[in-house]
Amino acid sequence: MHPAGLAAAAAGTPRLPSKRRIPVSQPGMADPHQLFDDTSSAQNRGYGAQRAPGSLGYPAASTLPQAAFLADPMSNMAMAYGSSLAAQGKELVDKNIDRFIPVTKLKYYFAVDTLYVGKKLGLLFFPYLHQDWEVQYQQDTPVAPRFDVNAPDLYIPAMAFITYVLVAGLALGTQDRFSPDLLGLQASSALAWLTLEVLAILLSLYLVTVNTDLTTIDLVAFLGYKYVGMIGGILMGLLFGKIGYYVVLGWCCVSIFVFMIRTLRLKILAEAAAEGVPVRGARNQLRMYLTMAVAATQPLLMYWLTFHLVR
Repeated sequence: MHPAGLAAAAAGTPRLPSKRRIPVSQPGMADPHQLFDDTSSAQNRGYGAQRAPGSLGYPAASTLPQAAFLADPMSNMAMAYGSSLAAQGKELVDKNIDRFIPVTKLKYYFAVDTLYVGKKLGLLFFPYLHQDWEVQYQQDTPVAPRFDVNAPDLYIPAMAFITYVLVAGLALGTQDRFSPDLLGLQASSALAWLTLEVLAILLSLYLVTVNTDLTTIDLVAFLGYKYVGMIGGILMGLLFGKIGYYVVLGWCCVSIFVFMIRTLRLKILAEAAAEGVPVRGARNQLRMYLTMAVAATQPLLMYWLTFHLVR
């Protein structure tokens, strides 16, 4: 056919759009026109399948090893047995600890308040104005120290001993003589003298055959009150020199002597009066001498433990 006829035929016939076959992507097959595989959708599907609703992306608690361990009956039995042993051990310790450390009794000696401490310190410095020295009782049991200023306590002696050691360190430091060994020697010597006092008094009470309610803790409390006067003497010595030291310490020595006499005579001599022992009897005289000796020892120890700290 002539080319002109072909052109006319082509111009008279409408041109249909060309049909192009597009490959259908099947599940699991990648796009043939894509250079790299898209794995993000698969990861998202896998992550979403692993995450449980409301678990914030963490595995369920039932899959943890601890849950599997607790679900084991043998482990539950072992835990119950261990708890039972621990409870029995605690009960055994609580029963036997009072044989060596009277915890229940110690609570009584620390039952104080601010008002009691203020009154007791005033009584230690000015015992001359106090009239009633009897310890109050309630159903054959002495009332707590915070309700009776005459009751012995361990709070003031303990705090006074610690303060005495600190003030001693301060005094040694002002004299360029401070050292940890010397401060430890000062504290240990004070404790040693206190222990010797308690043992000597207990032995004397046994030899004199005194039936009294004065316990070992009472003795520690009464003998520990002297540290209050020792602190006052050292502080006045640091501020005013030797004169201030001797004036304040002398006052505190006389005060502690009067305090011990009026306190211990009710503990030691009152038993003799209850037994009907004559005032001038031999046993009663020994008890009076013992009371005087204990009271007189306090000023001597107060001076011995403080005189080298003030220069």
